Amino acid sequence: MTDRQEQPENRLRKELPEEVPAAAPGPQPDHRPAAGERTAPAAVPAPSPALTGRQRLGQGLWPPRITRAQLIVALLLFGLGFGLAVQVASNSDSDSALRGARQEDLVRILDELDDRTQRLEDEKQGLEKQRDELANSSDQAEEARKQTVEKERQLGILAGTVAAQGPGITMTIDDTKGTVEADMLLDAIQELRAAGAEAIQVNGVRVVANTYLTDSGKSVDVDGNKIDAPYRFKVIGKPQDLEPALNIPGGVVQTLEKEQATVTVERSGKIVVDALRAAKQPDYARSSSR
Repeated sequence: MTDRQEQPENRLRKELPEEVPAAAPGPQPDHRPAAGERTAPAAVPAPSPALTGRQRLGQGLWPPRITRAQLIVALLLFGLGFGLAVQVASNSDSDSALRGARQEDLVRILDELDDRTQRLEDEKQGLEKQRDELANSSDQAEEARKQTVEKERQLGILAGTVAAQGPGITMTIDDTKGTVEADMLLDAIQELRAAGAEAIQVNGVRVVANTYLTDSGKSVDVDGNKIDAPYRFKVIGKPQDLEPALNIPGGVVQTLEKEQATVTVERSGKIVVDALRAAKQPDYARSSSR
């Protein structure tokens, strides 16, 4: 076989130029293209490596981005937490005081709470009975008149315009040191009212709903009437409720004894409250019934 009869692929290989090895990358000279000369495109930077899930989470959390709504919610939650902390601390103080009380004192407090609950239940039943009597009475006008008279008598006792008598207690506060102040006597009145007192008289002055007490030197003014020690309370109500209410731990009697005052409480089957208050017409309030 002659040279001219060589295979086509061998002849094509001979006609192609030899492969030129690629030059190693190195610093390129500062070459500026001449006018009309085309420049090669700039090298595209390699893409940055993909972030992991933990790295993306870190970038999302820091630095923090706080909006106005989030700030308001945070302040509200802080206020709520502070209020709960104060409430828990207050309850803890009350619980610690009860834990330090004697067993008989705890029994007395529970009995007083039971008595108050029973009084409210009795009052509820009385009102329901009046409602039923009005609804079932054949002569509703006469029944309404009787109930009105009875209600007027009860309101007269509460307003101090009529005298009253009944079972109750007498409390005497002997203040030789002059340390008893008006707010202490007011606490005694409030405690007696909470225990179910229906009529109260202090040194000849009838105590009513709008009674006020102020200090006057070593004396006390009750509704502008000056009274001096010893302070004598005449109270109508259930003695079994009134006396324990004054003797509860940290109550009226213990507070007054800390001020070096002597307190005596006596039960009685008949207490007469005869100090009266003049009926006063309200300046502005008027009945809204038609």
